[in-house]
Amino acid sequence: MKVAVVGATGLVGGVMFEVLKEHDFPITELLPVASERSVGKPIEYRGKTYTVVSLQDAVDARCDVAIFSAGGSTSLEWAPKFAEVGTTVIDNSSAWRMDPAKKLVVPEVNADTLTAEDRIIANPNCSTIQMVVALAPLHKAFGIKRLVISTYQSFTGTGVKAVRQYETERDGGKSEEPAYHYPIFENCIPHCDVFLDNDYTKEEMKLVHETRKILGDDSIAITATAVRVPVHGGHSESVNIEFHKPFEMDEVRKLLADVPGLVLQDDPKNNKYPMPLLAKHRDEVFVGRLRRDESIENGLNMWVVADNLRKGAATNAVQIAEYLRENRLIGSGVPA
Repeated sequence: MKVAVVGATGLVGGVMFEVLKEHDFPITELLPVASERSVGKPIEYRGKTYTVVSLQDAVDARCDVAIFSAGGSTSLEWAPKFAEVGTTVIDNSSAWRMDPAKKLVVPEVNADTLTAEDRIIANPNCSTIQMVVALAPLHKAFGIKRLVISTYQSFTGTGVKAVRQYETERDGGKSEEPAYHYPIFENCIPHCDVFLDNDYTKEEMKLVHETRKILGDDSIAITATAVRVPVHGGHSESVNIEFHKPFEMDEVRKLLADVPGLVLQDDPKNNKYPMPLLAKHRDEVFVGRLRRDESIENGLNMWVVADNLRKGAATNAVQIAEYLRENRLIGSGVPA
């Protein structure tokens, strides 16, 4: 399996190598790829040193799969070039997510829609990924009518610049190149991504549009508030659900307990519930604080937590690659 990691020197790129190693993904040839200014830099993987190559060199190498974590503009320009030579692209940016011709995939939910013809596959937004893992079985059973979402998102989701800002402020300094308009240390900022004309942020609207696309239901009413918090790793979400059908709490717990990749932590009497501190460096999605919303009919509250750099980005992408390989949708025997 010839694999390119595009954005190899970035924050998610580094986690991507960790996940590929931990999952023992079978790589016969690895091409770390980054911008021209990073070409020639060394990258360590499994005790071996690799040299960063250019995007064009990676296209020319005709890899089996290229995992992109390099931003939307890079993906828009280069993903089609990889696809044209037969490489399957798994893209972490928002560039292709809402393209009706591209699949938006969370393996636990809709990997079975993938085919060998899907040359550009979109990885959803980090907050969307963890939420739909928990929502999918409930939607299938009871039908989701409305979602009210509040997110508490780690600054790591903004990238290396935000990490530097947090660490500088934590150590008593003032960042010369801040990622945010305000300090993030000991602060909460209700501003993830840019504000749109409707006064929602782009991050909030990603939760709306991507959730509907992944669950295959445009009728779901969704509203969201996304907040950046001073947590080093892991996104948390308070999700209020209104179903079309009545439900029993035991049935909800059983459905969630049976989801691959989801861990049910719901024992409030013993103070057991999901937290980013426990989810950090883990691939699973954690769900708890399950309780009926007594203010509406067929209402449910839940708390969803996951490591945003892993399941919210790198792990989900690697799981897509694993599904493609296991089902012989990439690799030898698949026509370019």
